[in-house]
Amino acid sequence: MSFRFSARSRRALAGVHPDLVAVAGAALALSPVDFMVTEGLRSPARQAALVKAGASRTLNSRHLTGHAVDVAAVIDGQVRWDWPLYPRIAAAFKQAARERGVKIVWGGDWPRLRDGPHFELDRKVYPA
Repeated sequence: MSFRFSARSRRALAGVHPDLVAVAGAALALSPVDFMVTEGLRSPARQAALVKAGASRTLNSRHLTGHAVDVAAVIDGQVRWDWPLYPRIAAAFKQAARERGVKIVWGGDWPRLRDGPHFELDRKVYPA
């Protein structure tokens, strides 16, 4: 595919660990589904607000250290949250990570509270 990150996605990647930025860029080139990066590095205040709103369940998010990104599928210029799109994006992330020797975790693989838009660097290899 020939997808490219928008200026918004590039801004959202500011402060994110370079290995995850590289994986996200490579994943975009591999993905059959266009996507944008909606969030990368978060402030503690932003994380607290997300917890208060019920959009997150932890104050110890990998977003706080630049070790996580959230993406949104984009179909015909519109953000889409349909679950079947996210495993396709995840496959591209996993392939890009494998090719670069970067260990990542996809929130869609979590046994509880699956989070399809979430990708993070593996804590075992990339401690905060």
